[in-house]
Amino acid sequence: MAKATRLLFVLLLPLMWPLNSWALPVDIQAAKNEGMRLYNIGHSTAAIPYLHQAADAGDVDAMYYMGESERRQKMMGFTTAAMERYLKAAEQGDPYAMLRLFQGGACIGGVCPEGGDDWREAALEVTLPKAKAGDPEAMLAMYYIYANLDASRLTSIYNLVGIPTRAGKWLKRAAEAGLAEAQTLWGSQVMDGRGWYFTNSRRLQAAEFWLRQAAEQEYVPAMVTLTSVLEKQGKYSELWSWVKRASLLGSRIARVVHGECLIAPEGLEYCRTEASPIQGGQCFMRS
Repeated sequence: MAKATRLLFVLLLPLMWPLNSWALPVDIQAAKNEGMRLYNIGHSTAAIPYLHQAADAGDVDAMYYMGESERRQKMMGFTTAAMERYLKAAEQGDPYAMLRLFQGGACIGGVCPEGGDDWREAALEVTLPKAKAGDPEAMLAMYYIYANLDASRLTSIYNLVGIPTRAGKWLKRAAEAGLAEAQTLWGSQVMDGRGWYFTNSRRLQAAEFWLRQAAEQEYVPAMVTLTSVLEKQGKYSELWSWVKRASLLGSRIARVVHGECLIAPEGLEYCRTEASPIQGGQCFMRS
């Protein structure tokens, strides 16, 4: 990464992102799926060997998440290993990797997109046509791109009072298109104060609407956040069912809650189970 040279792309950026959609061999796809499952439940170290297989096969998502996993192991620092992973993904047109290169100061070290000095603009050039064409993944990427381009104190104020921003518009479009990650992010932001609602109960209902859609797609982060909304609403029976489901799918947080309820169900209002200390201990051991 110390080499002071501009990055030369073999292909034009707008033509490169589709490489990410190439079909992987069945065994490599299975490895990628397992790597992403582990990453999404917080087991980034365990995810690396699986992601490595997909990255070596040319999968751009795996290249990017290898970089993310490297950073998680180094307190989210932009290590040389992580930046090299991002650079490989950026060479294939991945917008998220480009944003990480910007955040890590790649251009300061002389590694910039060809013909420019801003990785954010390079990401925008790659992604905007796809988002306009209706690609939900690209819509979500546009949210992050504009969040980086338009970052300011005013943006936070606009989100709080419900004034649409370029980033927010794309995030909502991605959520409306059914993308679980976007639905989770939008629902979480609503719960945390995005927009204006007449009562807090209406805010919680709006957040629940989006989080439930994502949770029903088996998206574990949505399940975990949904339990927080359900707790505030006093919907304890349903909360418990989502805790068990998220625990079964490997969520560390859900396994801790599941274990606590199995060990001492009388101590928590939302526990809907008989005491089973042995099973509770097993939950903690797996978390």
